Amino acid sequence: MAKVTFNNKNSVFYPALKSAVDEYFSNHHLRKTGNWKLYVKSAVLIPAAIGIYVSLLAFNMPAYVSLPLCALLGFVLASIGFNIMHDACHGSYSSKRWVNNMMGLSLNVLGGNAFIWKVKHNIIHHTYTNVDGMDDDIAKSPIMRQCHTQKWVSMHRFQHIYVVLVYAISSFAWSYIMDFTKYFKRKIVATPITKMDRKEHIVFWMSKVLNIVYYVVIPVIVVGWKAWAIGFACMHVTMGLTLAIVFQLAHVVESTEFEFVKADDKKKIDEEWAIYQIKTTANFARKNKIISWFVGGLNFQVEHHLFPHISHVHYPFISPIVKQTCEQFNISYNEFPTMSQAIASHFKMMREFGKKPASANSPVRNRVLRSVGTV
Repeated sequence: MAKVTFNNKNSVFYPALKSAVDEYFSNHHLRKTGNWKLYVKSAVLIPAAIGIYVSLLAFNMPAYVSLPLCALLGFVLASIGFNIMHDACHGSYSSKRWVNNMMGLSLNVLGGNAFIWKVKHNIIHHTYTNVDGMDDDIAKSPIMRQCHTQKWVSMHRFQHIYVVLVYAISSFAWSYIMDFTKYFKRKIVATPITKMDRKEHIVFWMSKVLNIVYYVVIPVIVVGWKAWAIGFACMHVTMGLTLAIVFQLAHVVESTEFEFVKADDKKKIDEEWAIYQIKTTANFARKNKIISWFVGGLNFQVEHHLFPHISHVHYPFISPIVKQTCEQFNISYNEFPTMSQAIASHFKMMREFGKKPASANSPVRNRVLRSVGTV
């Protein structure tokens, strides 16, 4: 099994940053978990999803009304994932563990599985961000090439074009293919999945069955196969695109870096863990409150990767502290002022990674440097 470690022996940056952030919470008498802002989001998004779902089944609507509603349902479900599930599965939704566990099951309602996601995201992705060979978010695929150390095939020349179609089916593939692959393989890339107890096995299968019942069986009975198929596709395409685009903007853009580890190899990264997180992560549209509301603060990915147990509602306030501390330690703080700039940067990198390598002897370590004019 591959192993990656960080040079944390003489860590100075993260202790200084953590001290400054802790001081902010202490001075303002705040908890690091969610507050009324997060609970208002929950009170808006969850009833909205239920209301749209029930309306689509209860009322006979023309296609020009029902299809946009199906798309809106997909968008709202994605926002529930960004805002509620994400905080809950990180243990930052509430100070009460049972509340986090309960709200984390919102992922199962979306079609995923909270237990597998916590292993894939909290443990693997947050520890080995952008490490090819460890991080499942950039796992090797014959369809997509997300860093220079991955094998190139000729179809990758066009990946910056067809990748939109891949993103469009990503939530469907996640729910009905990838979760099952991980469940039966008991492994995520190079990392074994910790033993699931009986309760987790029951939750896995019950939620998958209920997902089929609520998103397939009931709609087919009520509206018929044809209407269901079109609406189901519309919902998943919107949800998949929304989820994939937002998550890709965090790590696969021009200013972020990548590492590579071979199977069964041991690799030590020179930087301390926190500095590596900053080098592999980027923010976007920090000042756009509308985007921040819908994406659950995932446009503050730098802050999230440094403090995953702090609720996203606090990120806009600790972001200046993080940026200032980075400047003090001469560390580049990766960000894009707008979401459109970040999207453009992502597709630019997908095009770059799709180019045929100039030499078979390309360096093992892939460091994407900033282009002139990139913030």
